[in-house]
Amino acid sequence: MTTPTKPDAVVVEQPGGPPELTQRDYLSTYIRSSFMLGSFNFERMQAIGVCVSLMPAIRRFYTKKEDQAAALKRHLEFFNTHPWIASSIFGVTAAMERQKAAGEDISDADITNVKVGLMGPLAGVGDPLFWGTARPVLAALGASLATNGNILGPILFFVVLTIFRMATRWYGFKLGYQKGVEVVSEVGGNTLRKLTQMASIMGLFVMGSLVSKWTSIYIPLEISRYEDQTGTEVVTTVQDILDTLLPGLAALLLTFLCMWLLRRKVNAIWIIFGMFAIGICGYGAGILAPAPA
Repeated sequence: MTTPTKPDAVVVEQPGGPPELTQRDYLSTYIRSSFMLGSFNFERMQAIGVCVSLMPAIRRFYTKKEDQAAALKRHLEFFNTHPWIASSIFGVTAAMERQKAAGEDISDADITNVKVGLMGPLAGVGDPLFWGTARPVLAALGASLATNGNILGPILFFVVLTIFRMATRWYGFKLGYQKGVEVVSEVGGNTLRKLTQMASIMGLFVMGSLVSKWTSIYIPLEISRYEDQTGTEVVTTVQDILDTLLPGLAALLLTFLCMWLLRRKVNAIWIIFGMFAIGICGYGAGILAPAPA
């Protein structure tokens, strides 16, 4: 008595080659890739997560246990990239594994080189696009709503960012698998550089907006005090002069100072403690004060 095959597990045999991935394989790869950082380590970074994510494809393409073991072993090498966009690399790698299983002239080194070759450039796209642009923009929007007492603020941030993550993982793997090694040439050259540059510029624009919105420095140190013709006392402070020149100038200068220190390889922890010390000492000396509401 044979057990009927479920519709989503139907195997499509290709002439002269191993079967294609099923919808269940796509779903299993997607779920596994969502936990790829669960076994992160400082020796091979995301290697174990890559290996676990590619298991459905390897089991589909290779029927012999020794071939499956060899495929899993070559994916235990060092790997580290943006975790969301890594799914597209998994798709390209799975396509190459299918070609190798079909008997084409693809060596272990070819698969590893393509995987490692995509690792760096796509990390350069994913980091500014998601960490430097999408997350700060959504966080600023959500925080603005939350400060006004709107519960939609944190919900908007979580839901929209989750949609980005899910869509990138799902469609990234499908596109990478369907395009195969063609993706290597499509993401290279001017296209990759332009996309990275646009994402970086957008990220810097957002971070600049956040500096102006969320960073406030108030310097109430008096420069002069006098009475005008109507007998009203007029007090001029350092903050008044800075606001006349450029509102938010002190926060901008502090940002440039932190950037300069980071370029000089000063540890970020020391910069944070330094700002704590300046704030406490400045308040005690009357040079700094909380910004008026």
